[in-house]
Amino acid sequence: MVLHIENVTKRFGQFTAVDNLTLSVPEREMFGFLGANGAGKTTTFRMILGLLSTTEGDITWNNQKITYENSNEIGYLPEERGLYPKLKVEEQLVYLARLKGMEKKLAKKELEEWLERFNVPEYMNKKIEELSKGNQQKIQFIAAVLHRPKLLILDEPFSGLDPVNVELLKKSVIELKEKGTSIIFSSHRMDHVEELCNHLCIMHHGQPVVHGSLKDIKRAFGKKNVIVQADFDLSFLENIPGVVKLKKIADKMELQIENEEVSQRIFHELGQKGFVRQFALEEPSLNDIFIEKVGASYE
Repeated sequence: MVLHIENVTKRFGQFTAVDNLTLSVPEREMFGFLGANGAGKTTTFRMILGLLSTTEGDITWNNQKITYENSNEIGYLPEERGLYPKLKVEEQLVYLARLKGMEKKLAKKELEEWLERFNVPEYMNKKIEELSKGNQQKIQFIAAVLHRPKLLILDEPFSGLDPVNVELLKKSVIELKEKGTSIIFSSHRMDHVEELCNHLCIMHHGQPVVHGSLKDIKRAFGKKNVIVQADFDLSFLENIPGVVKLKKIADKMELQIENEEVSQRIFHELGQKGFVRQFALEEPSLNDIFIEKVGASYE
């Protein structure tokens, strides 16, 4: 099953929120969908869900338009969380799963399994407002996946979670992908996207500015990073031709360079100064690429 977005544009009056977007998300693929606030991501999600109609272009799931008949196959974790604080976990999530066509008995069984997996079986009869922000996030995630969707949209799924719970959720997301779920993954954390996604699209002002496989995107970017740690002052490195940026991180210096040849020049210069503890040439990070293409760092 494949999600196809073809030449999709969405206008609100004179404002164009999404401008001629084309992309595909195949089965068992986790697709990174990135962009600064206001880039058009949420509008795109709402069109996929059928909550907004397209101004131009088509969105199909398994070669069919998305309607009430097949929208049950989609799960959505919105960035703005929306659980009812006064309701208990069981009554709320079983109700939402039933709206998606799931039988009550099966929904309850699945919910028990998910709570067990997330180490919170005792939350079944707790009200949402009684839970910490991180645990509310786990419940919201379960709400998105309980009905076994074939297409899953995750918007900032790990926000508000500590590192242990991030790993727990990450593992669950990877398992869903391996079982055949197509996943659209949106996050402000570039390291998560790099770890989980092979293909991605970066949106800027409603248009895709970067689109393709992560490997090809990094190769096309051209620039590399050099990490240097030494027992002497490294500030002279910014004057070497081909050094684009220089940033001090703890006791190391991180440089962005135009190409691999520049790294040899840097290595030669360092060798004449003293003892070098670390010298590493690395691929550009997705963060580097995002900042350059979108023109500003994240909030």
